[in-house]
Amino acid sequence: MTFRTILTVTGPDQEFDDLRHAADMCESAGAHLAVLVVGMASPPPVGLYTAAVVSDAWVQERGNDEKRVADRARAITEFLASKRISSDVATAFTEVAFADEAIGRRARYADLTVLGPETLGSEELGPKALEGALFASGRPLLILPKDANATLNPKRVVIGWDARVEAARAVREALQILVAAEDVRLLLVDPREGENGHGAEPGADAARYLARHGVKTTVERLPSLGKPVADIIRRYTRDVGADMLVMGAYGHSRMREKIFGGVTRSMLEAPALPTFLAR
Repeated sequence: MTFRTILTVTGPDQEFDDLRHAADMCESAGAHLAVLVVGMASPPPVGLYTAAVVSDAWVQERGNDEKRVADRARAITEFLASKRISSDVATAFTEVAFADEAIGRRARYADLTVLGPETLGSEELGPKALEGALFASGRPLLILPKDANATLNPKRVVIGWDARVEAARAVREALQILVAAEDVRLLLVDPREGENGHGAEPGADAARYLARHGVKTTVERLPSLGKPVADIIRRYTRDVGADMLVMGAYGHSRMREKIFGGVTRSMLEAPALPTFLAR
């Protein structure tokens, strides 16, 4: 995968830190930056009496919200004019329930969506941006924690490998990154041998696949010892000084992840380093 168009998502009240990181990433990668400014519309009044009483106020509030989105788009356009990259700025003013679909539709026309800490930290926009990028776009996602080095050229990359379709997709989408990296670690936690698991030698098939693309890979197999897999991954990436984590997202259903928890959910709630996700 060659990253020629990178999308980032922002809200009307955010600062420019996320955009600055995305612009620097695009300049380094020679990519086009697409920005989507998302505004959440207030829900319409319910009931005839309520509608009659508050409809004027609701219309005015909606108009003010739309203006804030438009003003933000103009400010971003001016901000990006000083950058040495090609860019475009689009807006989406939508009700909360449909925001993820709006984001997903826009992301289909990019090679990668990048979400920074400002967007991820937004209680309203953050979850919708994640949902749209992961479930409605068919494209990979890169999340950036606070103070992260925003780059598509990390030196040391850890792959969270569980032999699922989602992990295979993440590896395929991240090949450009993996080929250029100096050190790639294929991390398996509690790997299961056998045809329905990781094969006769866990990690060997994935390592051979990567080697054919010129990726020099070290296979690491670790036991969880009863600890959450996400904790093992975090500790390992910290111990080896990884610059990026590549992993599949939501191997189980979203409902199951929400009820019982899961590796993806845990990693999204507290990302320790730039994390490249696909499903």
